[in-house]
Amino acid sequence: MSNPVRVGIAGLGTVGAGVLRLLVANAEVISARAGRAVVVTAVSARDRTRDRGAALDGVRWHDDPVALAADPEVDVVVELIGGADGPARALVEAALSARRPVVTANKAMLAVHGASLAAAAEEAGVALAFEAAVAGGIPVIKTLREGLAANRITRIAGILNGTCNYILSRMRAEGRDFAEILADAQRLGYAEADPSFDIDGIDAAHKLAILAALAFGRPVAFGAVHVEGIRGVSAQDIRFAGELGYRIKLLGLAHATAAGVSARVHPALVAEDAPLARVEGVYNAVVAEGDFVGRVMLEGRGAGAGPTASAVVADLIDIARGRATPVWGAAGAALSDAPSVPIADHMGCYYLRLMVVDRPGVIADVTAVLRDHGVSLESMLQRGRAPGETVAVVLVTHETREAAMAAALERIAALDAVLEAPTMLRIEPA
Repeated sequence: MSNPVRVGIAGLGTVGAGVLRLLVANAEVISARAGRAVVVTAVSARDRTRDRGAALDGVRWHDDPVALAADPEVDVVVELIGGADGPARALVEAALSARRPVVTANKAMLAVHGASLAAAAEEAGVALAFEAAVAGGIPVIKTLREGLAANRITRIAGILNGTCNYILSRMRAEGRDFAEILADAQRLGYAEADPSFDIDGIDAAHKLAILAALAFGRPVAFGAVHVEGIRGVSAQDIRFAGELGYRIKLLGLAHATAAGVSARVHPALVAEDAPLARVEGVYNAVVAEGDFVGRVMLEGRGAGAGPTASAVVADLIDIARGRATPVWGAAGAALSDAPSVPIADHMGCYYLRLMVVDRPGVIADVTAVLRDHGVSLESMLQRGRAPGETVAVVLVTHETREAAMAAALERIAALDAVLEAPTMLRIEPA
Protein backbone atom coordinates (compact mmCIF):
# COMPACT_ATOMS: atom_id res chain seq x y z
CA MET A 1 0.00 0.00 0.00
CA SER A 2 1.21 3.54 -0.78
CA ASN A 3 2.39 6.06 1.77
CA PRO A 4 -0.38 7.33 4.04
CA VAL A 5 -2.24 10.57 3.43
CA ARG A 6 -1.12 12.91 6.21
CA VAL A 7 -3.90 15.18 7.43
CA GLY A 8 -3.77 18.41 9.39
CA ILE A 9 -7.03 19.39 11.11
CA ALA A 10 -7.83 22.93 12.25
CA GLY A 11 -10.68 22.94 14.75
CA LEU A 12 -11.42 20.07 17.12
CA GLY A 13 -14.96 20.91 18.13
CA THR A 14 -17.93 18.61 17.56
CA VAL A 15 -17.08 17.85 13.93
CA GLY A 16 -13.30 17.80 14.31
CA ALA A 17 -13.51 15.36 17.20
CA GLY A 18 -15.94 13.29 15.15
CA VAL A 19 -13.40 13.09 12.32
CA LEU A 20 -10.70 11.91 14.74
CA ARG A 21 -12.97 9.17 16.10
CA LEU A 22 -14.15 8.08 12.65
CA LEU A 23 -10.61 7.77 11.28
CA VAL A 24 -9.72 5.49 14.19
CA ALA A 25 -12.94 3.47 14.37
CA ASN A 26 -13.13 2.75 10.62
CA ALA A 27 -9.41 2.84 9.81
CA GLU A 28 -9.44 -0.51 8.00
CA VAL A 29 -12.46 0.34 5.83
CA ILE A 30 -11.12 3.82 5.06
CA SER A 31 -7.68 2.50 4.08
CA ALA A 32 -9.22 -0.07 1.75
CA ARG A 33 -11.40 2.51 0.04
CA ALA A 34 -8.70 5.19 -0.10
CA GLY A 35 -6.02 2.80 -1.31
CA ARG A 36 -3.80 3.89 1.57
CA ALA A 37 -4.05 4.88 5.21
CA VAL A 38 -5.43 8.28 6.19
CA VAL A 39 -3.73 9.54 9.36
CA VAL A 40 -3.84 12.77 11.35
CA THR A 41 -0.33 14.17 11.83
CA ALA A 42 -1.06 17.73 13.00
CA VAL A 43 -3.88 19.72 14.58
CA SER A 44 -4.72 23.21 15.70
CA ALA A 45 -7.22 23.85 18.49
CA ARG A 46 -7.63 26.27 21.36
CA ASP A 47 -7.81 23.77 24.22
CA ARG A 48 -5.07 21.14 24.40
CA THR A 49 -6.50 19.50 27.53
CA ARG A 50 -9.98 18.65 26.31
CA ASP A 51 -10.80 14.97 25.76
CA ARG A 52 -11.79 14.47 22.11
CA GLY A 53 -12.46 10.75 22.45
CA ALA A 54 -9.40 9.79 20.40
CA ALA A 55 -5.70 9.64 21.25
CA LEU A 56 -3.51 12.45 19.90
CA ASP A 57 -0.17 11.01 20.97
CA GLY A 58 2.59 12.05 18.58
CA VAL A 59 0.36 14.54 16.76
CA ARG A 60 1.87 18.02 16.42
CA TRP A 61 -0.09 20.98 17.78
CA HIS A 62 -0.06 24.42 16.18
CA ASP A 63 -1.39 27.38 18.12
CA ASP A 64 -1.79 29.27 14.85
CA PRO A 65 -4.01 27.25 12.48
CA VAL A 66 -2.45 28.92 9.44
CA ALA A 67 0.80 27.12 10.33
CA LEU A 68 -0.80 23.87 9.14
CA ALA A 69 -0.52 25.13 5.57
CA ALA A 70 3.28 25.18 5.82
CA ASP A 71 3.75 22.01 7.89
CA PRO A 72 5.96 19.65 5.85
CA GLU A 73 4.25 16.64 7.47
CA VAL A 74 0.77 17.64 6.21
CA ASP A 75 -0.51 16.60 2.79
CA VAL A 76 -4.13 17.72 3.16
CA VAL A 77 -5.57 20.54 5.28
CA VAL A 78 -8.99 20.07 6.89
CA GLU A 79 -10.59 23.36 7.99
CA LEU A 80 -13.30 22.95 10.65
CA ILE A 81 -12.97 26.31 12.41
CA GLY A 82 -16.00 27.99 10.84
CA GLY A 83 -16.77 31.60 10.00
CA ALA A 84 -16.63 33.36 6.66
CA ASP A 85 -13.42 35.22 7.47
CA GLY A 86 -10.73 35.25 10.14
CA PRO A 87 -8.43 32.26 10.70
CA ALA A 88 -10.59 29.88 8.65
CA ARG A 89 -10.29 31.90 5.45
CA ALA A 90 -6.63 32.70 6.13
CA LEU A 91 -5.83 29.00 6.53
CA VAL A 92 -7.64 27.93 3.38
CA GLU A 93 -6.02 30.67 1.29
CA ALA A 94 -2.58 29.79 2.68
CA ALA A 95 -3.08 26.08 2.01
CA LEU A 96 -4.20 26.65 -1.59
CA SER A 97 -1.29 29.04 -2.11
CA ALA A 98 1.01 26.26 -0.88
CA ARG A 99 -0.66 23.87 -3.35
CA ARG A 100 -2.16 21.69 -0.65
CA PRO A 101 -5.64 20.21 -1.08
CA VAL A 102 -8.28 21.49 1.32
CA VAL A 103 -11.34 19.85 2.84
CA THR A 104 -13.78 22.16 4.61
CA ALA A 105 -17.23 22.10 6.18
CA ASN A 106 -17.42 25.91 6.13
CA LYS A 107 -20.61 26.89 4.30
CA ALA A 108 -20.37 30.58 5.26
CA MET A 109 -16.87 30.93 3.82
CA LEU A 110 -17.79 29.13 0.61
CA ALA A 111 -20.99 31.12 0.15
CA VAL A 112 -19.24 34.46 0.62
CA HIS A 113 -15.76 33.78 -0.80
CA GLY A 114 -16.34 30.65 -2.87
CA ALA A 115 -15.64 32.32 -6.21
CA SER A 116 -12.16 33.53 -5.25
CA LEU A 117 -11.31 30.31 -3.40
CA ALA A 118 -12.35 28.22 -6.41
CA ALA A 119 -10.12 30.35 -8.65
CA ALA A 120 -7.22 29.86 -6.24
CA ALA A 121 -7.75 26.09 -6.15
CA GLU A 122 -7.92 25.95 -9.96
CA GLU A 123 -4.74 27.99 -10.32
CA ALA A 124 -2.93 25.77 -7.81
CA GLY A 125 -4.23 22.60 -9.41
CA VAL A 126 -5.48 21.17 -6.11
CA ALA A 127 -8.82 20.08 -4.70
CA LEU A 128 -11.13 22.26 -2.63
CA ALA A 129 -13.63 19.72 -1.28
CA PHE A 130 -16.70 20.58 0.79
CA GLU A 131 -19.20 17.72 0.94
CA ALA A 132 -19.70 18.45 4.65
CA ALA A 133 -20.67 22.10 4.04
CA VAL A 134 -24.26 21.34 3.01
CA ALA A 135 -26.70 18.91 4.64
CA GLY A 136 -24.20 17.10 6.87
CA GLY A 137 -23.90 13.46 5.89
CA ILE A 138 -26.26 13.65 2.89
CA PRO A 139 -24.05 13.34 -0.23
CA VAL A 140 -25.76 16.20 -2.04
CA ILE A 141 -22.57 17.89 -3.32
CA LYS A 142 -21.31 14.71 -4.97
CA THR A 143 -24.76 13.97 -6.34
CA LEU A 144 -25.08 17.36 -8.04
CA ARG A 145 -21.49 17.72 -9.18
CA GLU A 146 -20.85 14.14 -10.28
CA GLY A 147 -23.88 11.85 -10.21
CA LEU A 148 -26.08 14.31 -12.14
CA ALA A 149 -23.28 15.85 -14.20
CA ALA A 150 -24.90 14.86 -17.51
CA ASN A 151 -28.13 16.71 -16.71
CA ARG A 152 -29.27 20.28 -17.01
CA ILE A 153 -30.58 20.94 -13.51
CA THR A 154 -33.71 23.07 -13.61
CA ARG A 155 -34.71 23.25 -9.95
CA ILE A 156 -33.40 22.73 -6.44
CA ALA A 157 -35.71 22.62 -3.42
CA GLY A 158 -34.57 21.76 0.05
CA ILE A 159 -35.06 21.75 3.79
CA LEU A 160 -31.58 22.94 4.66
CA ASN A 161 -31.73 23.87 8.34
CA GLY A 162 -32.54 21.26 10.96
CA THR A 163 -33.20 23.79 13.73
CA CYS A 164 -35.97 25.50 11.76
CA ASN A 165 -37.45 22.20 10.63
CA TYR A 166 -37.49 20.96 14.24
CA ILE A 167 -39.23 24.13 15.45
CA LEU A 168 -41.86 24.12 12.70
CA SER A 169 -42.47 20.37 13.12
CA ARG A 170 -43.12 20.76 16.84
CA MET A 171 -45.28 23.84 16.35
CA ARG A 172 -47.50 21.82 14.03
CA ALA A 173 -47.58 18.72 16.24
CA GLU A 174 -48.22 20.57 19.51
CA GLY A 175 -50.10 23.70 18.42
CA ARG A 176 -47.67 25.90 20.36
CA ASP A 177 -46.18 29.21 19.29
CA PHE A 178 -42.73 29.90 17.94
CA ALA A 179 -41.23 31.47 21.08
CA GLU A 180 -42.18 28.51 23.28
CA ILE A 181 -40.76 25.89 20.93
CA LEU A 182 -37.60 27.92 20.34
CA ALA A 183 -36.98 28.05 24.09
CA ASP A 184 -37.39 24.27 24.28
CA ALA A 185 -35.04 23.79 21.31
CA GLN A 186 -32.40 25.90 23.04
CA ARG A 187 -32.79 23.93 26.25
CA LEU A 188 -32.41 20.62 24.36
CA GLY A 189 -29.39 21.83 22.35
CA TYR A 190 -31.12 21.92 18.97
CA ALA A 191 -30.85 25.73 18.82
CA GLU A 192 -27.98 28.03 19.80
CA ALA A 193 -28.20 30.56 22.62
CA ASP A 194 -28.25 33.16 19.83
CA PRO A 195 -30.36 31.35 17.21
CA SER A 196 -30.58 34.18 14.68
CA PHE A 197 -28.18 32.57 12.19
CA ASP A 198 -30.62 29.64 11.90
CA ILE A 199 -34.07 31.11 12.43
CA ASP A 200 -33.46 34.17 10.23
CA GLY A 201 -32.57 31.91 7.29
CA ILE A 202 -28.89 32.86 6.92
CA ASP A 203 -27.57 29.32 7.43
CA ALA A 204 -29.99 27.94 4.84
CA ALA A 205 -29.11 30.77 2.43
CA HIS A 206 -25.40 29.94 2.64
CA LYS A 207 -26.19 26.35 1.75
CA LEU A 208 -28.58 27.30 -1.05
CA ALA A 209 -25.99 29.62 -2.61
CA ILE A 210 -23.58 26.68 -2.78
CA LEU A 211 -26.18 24.30 -4.22
CA ALA A 212 -27.30 26.84 -6.82
CA ALA A 213 -23.71 27.38 -7.97
CA LEU A 214 -23.24 23.62 -8.41
CA ALA A 215 -26.64 23.00 -9.98
CA PHE A 216 -26.47 25.79 -12.54
CA GLY A 217 -22.73 25.93 -13.16
CA ARG A 218 -22.12 29.53 -12.26
CA PRO A 219 -20.02 31.31 -9.61
CA VAL A 220 -21.52 31.31 -6.12
CA ALA A 221 -23.70 34.38 -5.52
CA PHE A 222 -24.79 34.57 -1.88
CA GLY A 223 -25.69 38.26 -2.17
CA ALA A 224 -28.36 37.42 -4.75
CA VAL A 225 -30.26 35.03 -2.45
CA HIS A 226 -33.54 36.43 -1.10
CA VAL A 227 -33.70 35.51 2.59
CA GLU A 228 -36.58 35.35 5.08
CA GLY A 229 -36.67 33.43 8.34
CA ILE A 230 -39.39 31.83 10.46
CA ARG A 231 -39.85 34.35 13.29
CA GLY A 232 -43.13 35.53 11.78
CA VAL A 233 -44.71 32.08 11.43
CA SER A 234 -47.42 31.64 14.06
CA ALA A 235 -49.24 28.59 15.39
CA GLN A 236 -52.34 30.14 13.84
CA ASP A 237 -50.73 30.12 10.39
CA ILE A 238 -49.68 26.49 10.82
CA ARG A 239 -53.23 25.57 11.85
CA PHE A 240 -54.81 27.38 8.90
CA ALA A 241 -52.27 25.83 6.53
CA GLY A 242 -53.28 22.41 7.82
CA GLU A 243 -56.96 23.15 7.17
CA LEU A 244 -56.04 24.04 3.60
CA GLY A 245 -54.04 20.81 3.14
CA TYR A 246 -50.55 22.27 3.55
CA ARG A 247 -47.59 22.22 5.92
CA ILE A 248 -45.24 25.15 6.47
CA LYS A 249 -41.53 24.52 5.91
CA LEU A 250 -38.48 26.76 5.63
CA LEU A 251 -37.34 26.04 2.09
CA GLY A 252 -34.31 26.86 0.01
CA LEU A 253 -35.41 27.17 -3.62
CA ALA A 254 -33.41 27.79 -6.77
CA HIS A 255 -34.70 27.78 -10.35
CA ALA A 256 -33.05 28.19 -13.72
CA THR A 257 -35.27 30.14 -16.10
CA ALA A 258 -34.87 31.89 -19.42
CA ALA A 259 -34.39 35.12 -17.47
CA GLY A 260 -31.63 33.76 -15.20
CA VAL A 261 -31.33 32.10 -11.81
CA SER A 262 -33.76 32.66 -8.95
CA ALA A 263 -32.54 31.76 -5.44
CA ARG A 264 -34.61 32.31 -2.31
CA VAL A 265 -35.00 31.08 1.26
CA HIS A 266 -38.30 31.59 3.05
CA PRO A 267 -41.10 29.77 4.86
CA ALA A 268 -43.57 28.30 2.41
CA LEU A 269 -46.71 26.21 2.25
CA VAL A 270 -46.19 22.80 0.64
CA ALA A 271 -48.94 20.24 0.03
CA GLU A 272 -49.07 17.82 2.97
CA ASP A 273 -48.60 14.81 0.68
CA ALA A 274 -45.47 16.28 -0.97
CA PRO A 275 -42.18 14.51 -0.12
CA LEU A 276 -40.64 17.58 1.52
CA ALA A 277 -43.73 18.10 3.69
CA ARG A 278 -43.10 14.73 5.33
CA VAL A 279 -39.52 15.56 6.36
CA GLU A 280 -39.76 16.19 10.09
CA GLY A 281 -37.62 17.11 13.08
CA VAL A 282 -33.93 17.84 12.62
CA TYR A 283 -33.74 16.07 9.25
CA ASN A 284 -32.67 17.79 6.02
CA ALA A 285 -33.73 16.93 2.48
CA VAL A 286 -32.85 18.13 -1.01
CA VAL A 287 -34.81 17.64 -4.23
CA ALA A 288 -33.05 18.13 -7.57
CA GLU A 289 -34.78 18.08 -10.94
CA GLY A 290 -32.80 17.30 -14.08
CA ASP A 291 -33.85 17.20 -17.69
CA PHE A 292 -32.99 13.51 -18.18
CA VAL A 293 -32.97 12.06 -14.68
CA GLY A 294 -36.21 13.68 -13.53
CA ARG A 295 -36.64 14.21 -9.80
CA VAL A 296 -34.10 12.96 -7.25
CA MET A 297 -34.56 13.35 -3.48
CA LEU A 298 -31.96 12.89 -0.75
CA GLU A 299 -32.84 12.91 2.94
CA GLY A 300 -30.93 12.45 6.19
CA ARG A 301 -29.40 14.12 9.21
CA GLY A 302 -28.06 17.51 8.27
CA ALA A 303 -25.75 18.10 11.23
CA GLY A 304 -23.98 16.41 14.12
CA ALA A 305 -20.58 14.88 14.69
CA GLY A 306 -21.17 11.57 12.94
CA PRO A 307 -22.92 12.64 9.71
CA THR A 308 -20.66 15.65 9.14
CA ALA A 309 -17.47 13.71 9.92
CA SER A 310 -18.65 11.07 7.44
CA ALA A 311 -18.76 13.70 4.70
CA VAL A 312 -15.33 15.11 5.62
CA VAL A 313 -13.70 11.68 5.48
CA ALA A 314 -15.43 10.88 2.18
CA ASP A 315 -13.64 13.92 0.72
CA LEU A 316 -10.34 12.72 2.18
CA ILE A 317 -10.84 9.34 0.51
CA ASP A 318 -11.45 11.05 -2.84
CA ILE A 319 -8.25 13.06 -2.44
CA ALA A 320 -6.29 9.95 -1.47
CA ARG A 321 -7.53 8.26 -4.66
CA GLY A 322 -6.64 11.29 -6.77
CA ARG A 323 -10.26 11.97 -7.68
CA ALA A 324 -10.81 15.68 -8.24
CA THR A 325 -13.59 17.73 -9.80
CA PRO A 326 -13.63 21.51 -10.38
CA VAL A 327 -15.12 23.28 -7.38
CA TRP A 328 -18.34 24.35 -9.11
CA GLY A 329 -18.41 21.38 -11.49
CA ALA A 330 -16.66 23.06 -14.41
CA ALA A 331 -13.51 25.11 -14.96
CA GLY A 332 -13.85 28.80 -14.18
CA ALA A 333 -13.82 29.81 -17.84
CA ALA A 334 -16.75 27.47 -18.56
CA LEU A 335 -19.04 28.76 -15.82
CA SER A 336 -22.28 30.50 -16.75
CA ASP A 337 -22.77 34.25 -16.41
CA ALA A 338 -26.56 33.90 -16.07
CA PRO A 339 -28.01 36.88 -14.17
CA SER A 340 -29.85 36.63 -10.88
CA VAL A 341 -33.63 37.03 -11.00
CA PRO A 342 -35.03 39.35 -8.28
CA ILE A 343 -37.78 38.19 -5.93
CA ALA A 344 -40.10 40.85 -7.40
CA ASP A 345 -40.26 38.77 -10.59
CA HIS A 346 -41.31 35.57 -8.82
CA MET A 347 -44.55 34.02 -10.08
CA GLY A 348 -46.56 31.91 -7.68
CA CYS A 349 -49.59 31.47 -5.46
CA TYR A 350 -49.85 33.11 -2.04
CA TYR A 351 -51.38 32.57 1.38
CA LEU A 352 -52.52 35.76 3.14
CA ARG A 353 -53.71 36.04 6.73
CA LEU A 354 -55.39 39.27 7.76
CA MET A 355 -56.52 40.27 11.23
CA VAL A 356 -59.53 42.48 10.58
CA VAL A 357 -62.50 44.06 12.34
CA ASP A 358 -65.51 41.84 11.72
CA ARG A 359 -67.89 44.25 10.02
CA PRO A 360 -69.71 44.46 6.68
CA GLY A 361 -67.66 45.55 3.66
CA VAL A 362 -64.21 44.60 4.92
CA ILE A 363 -63.73 41.65 2.57
CA ALA A 364 -65.08 43.70 -0.33
CA ASP A 365 -62.46 46.40 0.38
CA VAL A 366 -59.67 43.80 0.48
CA THR A 367 -60.73 42.02 -2.68
CA ALA A 368 -61.07 45.36 -4.48
CA VAL A 369 -57.41 46.12 -3.73
CA LEU A 370 -56.35 42.70 -4.96
CA ARG A 371 -58.45 43.18 -8.12
CA ASP A 372 -56.83 46.54 -8.77
CA HIS A 373 -53.41 44.83 -8.76
CA GLY A 374 -54.46 41.94 -10.94
CA VAL A 375 -54.52 39.37 -8.13
CA SER A 376 -57.33 36.82 -8.28
CA LEU A 377 -58.50 34.68 -5.36
CA GLU A 378 -58.76 30.91 -5.32
CA SER A 379 -60.34 30.55 -1.87
CA MET A 380 -61.11 32.24 1.43
CA LEU A 381 -61.18 30.83 4.95
CA GLN A 382 -62.80 32.36 8.04
CA ARG A 383 -63.73 30.52 11.21
CA GLY A 384 -66.47 32.01 13.40
CA ARG A 385 -67.96 35.47 13.63
CA ALA A 386 -67.34 38.21 16.21
CA PRO A 387 -69.14 41.38 15.05
CA GLY A 388 -67.09 44.42 15.94
CA GLU A 389 -64.18 42.26 17.17
CA THR A 390 -60.97 41.07 15.54
CA VAL A 391 -61.11 37.94 13.38
CA ALA A 392 -58.64 36.14 11.16
CA VAL A 393 -59.35 35.89 7.44
CA VAL A 394 -57.19 33.69 5.21
CA LEU A 395 -57.04 34.22 1.45
CA VAL A 396 -55.35 31.98 -1.12
CA THR A 397 -54.52 33.51 -4.49
CA HIS A 398 -54.09 32.16 -7.96
CA GLU A 399 -50.65 32.53 -9.51
CA THR A 400 -49.50 36.13 -9.65
CA ARG A 401 -46.32 38.19 -9.73
CA GLU A 402 -44.60 39.00 -6.43
CA ALA A 403 -44.33 42.70 -7.26
CA ALA A 404 -48.12 42.91 -7.69
CA MET A 405 -48.65 41.01 -4.45
CA ALA A 406 -46.31 43.34 -2.53
CA ALA A 407 -48.04 46.45 -3.88
CA ALA A 408 -51.47 45.07 -2.97
CA LEU A 409 -50.32 44.19 0.56
CA GLU A 410 -49.06 47.72 1.12
CA ARG A 411 -52.52 49.08 0.34
CA ILE A 412 -54.31 46.37 2.34
CA ALA A 413 -52.16 47.11 5.40
CA ALA A 414 -53.32 50.74 5.23
CA LEU A 415 -57.04 49.86 5.42
CA ASP A 416 -58.50 51.00 8.75
CA ALA A 417 -60.19 47.63 9.31
CA VAL A 418 -56.87 45.74 9.07
CA LEU A 419 -55.42 45.78 12.58
CA GLU A 420 -52.07 44.00 12.09
CA ALA A 421 -49.49 43.77 9.34
CA PRO A 422 -50.71 41.09 6.91
CA THR A 423 -48.94 37.73 6.93
CA MET A 424 -47.92 36.55 3.47
CA LEU A 425 -46.50 33.12 2.74
CA ARG A 426 -45.67 31.68 -0.67
CA ILE A 427 -47.20 28.38 -1.79
CA GLU A 428 -44.64 26.12 -3.43
CA PRO A 429 -44.80 22.88 -5.42
CA ALA A 430 -42.37 20.58 -3.61
